[in-house]
Amino acid sequence: MAIATINPATGETVREFDALTDAQLEEKLQRSWETFLTYRDTTFSERAAWLRRAADIFDEDNERLAQLATLEMGKTLVAARSEVSKCAYGCRWYADHAAEALADVEWPHPSNAPEHAKILTRYQPLGPVLAVMPWNFPYWQVLRFAAPALMTGNTGLLKHASNVPQVAMAIEDVLTRAGFPAGAFQTLLVSSSQIEGIIDDDRVRAVTLTGSEPAGREVGARAGQNVKTSVLELGGSDPFIVMPSVDLDATAAAAVSSRTLNNGQSCINAKRFIVHEQIADEFQRLLVEKMDALVVGDPMDENTELGPMSGPQGLEELDQQVQDSVARGATLLTGGKPLGGPGNYYPATVLADIPKDAPAYYEELFGPVALVFRARDIDDAIAIANDSSFGLGGSAWTEDEDEKMRFANEVESGMVYINKITESTPEVPFGGAKNSGYGRELATFGPQSFVNAKTIWIQ
Repeated sequence: MAIATINPATGETVREFDALTDAQLEEKLQRSWETFLTYRDTTFSERAAWLRRAADIFDEDNERLAQLATLEMGKTLVAARSEVSKCAYGCRWYADHAAEALADVEWPHPSNAPEHAKILTRYQPLGPVLAVMPWNFPYWQVLRFAAPALMTGNTGLLKHASNVPQVAMAIEDVLTRAGFPAGAFQTLLVSSSQIEGIIDDDRVRAVTLTGSEPAGREVGARAGQNVKTSVLELGGSDPFIVMPSVDLDATAAAAVSSRTLNNGQSCINAKRFIVHEQIADEFQRLLVEKMDALVVGDPMDENTELGPMSGPQGLEELDQQVQDSVARGATLLTGGKPLGGPGNYYPATVLADIPKDAPAYYEELFGPVALVFRARDIDDAIAIANDSSFGLGGSAWTEDEDEKMRFANEVESGMVYINKITESTPEVPFGGAKNSGYGRELATFGPQSFVNAKTIWIQ
């Protein structure tokens, strides 16, 4: 794939970039390693000051940075501004809390230890961390790795998605302007074929990937072969369970918001709407009505609610999944056909009556397509929710206290939100189960993901 800015709203190639040569890549890897050898000795207060300055720059340059994201991957400008603001918030949160998360932990004395012995765990940085990041949240996905990793004392190497090269370079620019030492964070404009060699390099000590399940399997396997720490946040087909006790209109509005967030291109979008049969007809009617009411258009327009998909390949794959599912018996309630004209536009779409042999039943549909399933009771709802190879997030909507606890305990996922759409925020751990990956980001897990948790016993 070419490294290029291609406007998803028009299909126009705006700017192209050459991949790094082997010599240029070697220079960046060596710089990352050499910088780490001194950067790891900086203090938490120094790192926090740089990170707070980065937050200020994100706020000061919000409009320019947001427009860059909209230009490169098509999210609405309103959503892009919010994402840049979230990066500023995340930087400040880690500047305030990382030192506490990485403080020494003292342990009770074993029976064979003298009273004066000191036994503790000390968290120490590993070295350069390679981040393989996706295009859908081109700032936030990177900062939720970079902010804690930099606070830990690691250096960062970013292999961003090939369609957001200007965002990738902008992130490095923000962190450099903030005062981080040269080499502490570097963007690598490289092709996917170069990733394995980077993981193999002895100077790279860990890897994190957010992306598709196939990409995660490849990167995780390569990291495993090299006995290197890895964190994988992969795809999801999150359930959104609706029970009779809720306000249906408000819940349907939340359903549309969750499904169409980021033009339907988010791992934690609600994708499978599992509705109790007592209310299924009315909820389905409201869902279709609200999906049809969305304003589709130019993502730079303040009034647009649903912009284009990021690229033609994703559009074609999504349409094929929908067409194949309808051919196998799924009912198309609205949408279901790419919009004409330039750009990668797909309408808000709803499918129901989905048979198990349809792609929509088991595959992740990465675009604005909602899938409706009917459940006989709570047991059936949980069974449908868990009938998936994915387990990233999920939400359940009910006012019944017993149902809340059952959903919280029995839905097989890394995250379950009750009466709230799933989100990613610095204060709360983020990650999945099953084929949605392993490891956790954010909260205290962010700084602790890429450390040597060293046991120290002194007597």
